[in-house]
Amino acid sequence: MVEIKLHNSRTRTKEDFVPIDPKNVRMYVCGPTVYDRAHLGNARPVVVFDVLNRLLRHVYGEDHVTYVRNFTDVDDKINATALARQKAGTPGTLEELVRARSDETIRWYHEDMDALGALRPDHEPRATEFIPQMIAMIEGLVASGNAYEAEGHVLFAVDSYADYGKLSGRSVDDMIAGARVEVAPYKRNPMDFVLWKPSADDLPGWDSPWGRGRPGWHIECSAMSDALLGDTFDIHGGGIDLQFPHHENEIAQSCCAHPKGDFARYWLHNEMLQVEGKKMSKSLGNFFTVRDLLEQGVPGEVIRMVFLGTHYSKPMDWTEKKREEAEATLRKWYAQAEQAVDGGEVYEPVVLALADDLNTARAISECHQLSHADDVPTLRATMQFLGLMGSEVPAWATAPEVDLSALETALSDARATAMETKDFSRVDALKSALVDAGVEVRMSKAGVELIPGPNFDDAKLEGI
Repeated sequence: MVEIKLHNSRTRTKEDFVPIDPKNVRMYVCGPTVYDRAHLGNARPVVVFDVLNRLLRHVYGEDHVTYVRNFTDVDDKINATALARQKAGTPGTLEELVRARSDETIRWYHEDMDALGALRPDHEPRATEFIPQMIAMIEGLVASGNAYEAEGHVLFAVDSYADYGKLSGRSVDDMIAGARVEVAPYKRNPMDFVLWKPSADDLPGWDSPWGRGRPGWHIECSAMSDALLGDTFDIHGGGIDLQFPHHENEIAQSCCAHPKGDFARYWLHNEMLQVEGKKMSKSLGNFFTVRDLLEQGVPGEVIRMVFLGTHYSKPMDWTEKKREEAEATLRKWYAQAEQAVDGGEVYEPVVLALADDLNTARAISECHQLSHADDVPTLRATMQFLGLMGSEVPAWATAPEVDLSALETALSDARATAMETKDFSRVDALKSALVDAGVEVRMSKAGVELIPGPNFDDAKLEGI
């Protein structure tokens, strides 16, 4: 069996991955808050942990992995959209409008992540479906002295957990100095965080022992992972921006709720995304969603390919040059893979690259070598394994079927005439018109070849 090594954020070392139960390898990844479209940065952890999911299934067996990624659907921005729709006259209760908004954004998320070749997790729990489990966990934390009630809030007492800060490597004093903590008179310690808080009468809420309210963000993942994976599971993943405070708080409350459990054995964090060397932000005008790229004609496979070119632990820079190179490479590989009726075996060097802490950049390099070897069945199977191809070559990568023989003859005749007259104006005009119509023009001693490209527009050929 292939030995997998993963860099464990908690120990800060690369470790041999040894699952608790090889027949049920369990992984939890923090999913999106579903208030709007996923931006490009949101997509990076999806692709990173989709690759890990595929690797685990390849090594341990398709039916021996349980992958959970949640949806956070308790959120002020979701509520604000629902309230705005209600005021605009949309029929339904506020709860129904909140649910409708969440349904809408989850559908968008699925469409966009499907386009990136990401497999759906085994479970996609919604926070609103696990409120009873959250309340039960909070009750246990209060009973054990790890949490306390204050002015309708329930807060986790950070001082009650000695290992708080070990994941991020910070002391509590450093965290207080460097974090934006909510200043509240009812907190015993500035770092204490909310497990439950009151809800206003005009906002969604649930009955609890502490009054009508709603859960804090951190308790949601602890309750959902416990319900679906148990109090100890193998891998917990997410973006580096979640390491503190979200993951730190998850560990504290989960380990206190289940003192005999280990919560997650291995922690993986992907680094952030940049655009052309700069942090993606609306103020810089370089903020865009996955849907923006898809609608601009950037295929999902190309987005995924760009992501795979950088190791997950390194900041990833999205550039136009990388996009162009990724598309050109994929077109070449698809043209080869299309020759194989059936896929072969997944290329072992690619599997070994991924087994070495998800070294996707090396995996892509191995695919280049495989392409040069022209082993098309293996290339096809390997591209499918990496999520770069489904059962068929994507439509965008296949040249449209069109008869350009008459134009090839016209351009060939024009070139022959130009060779005699030394007047190439007609040749240049034809080439310019063909390129404008999305046709690749190849001219050699052997003759003229015209190939429809990805932006081919036959309407522009009229009158040439």
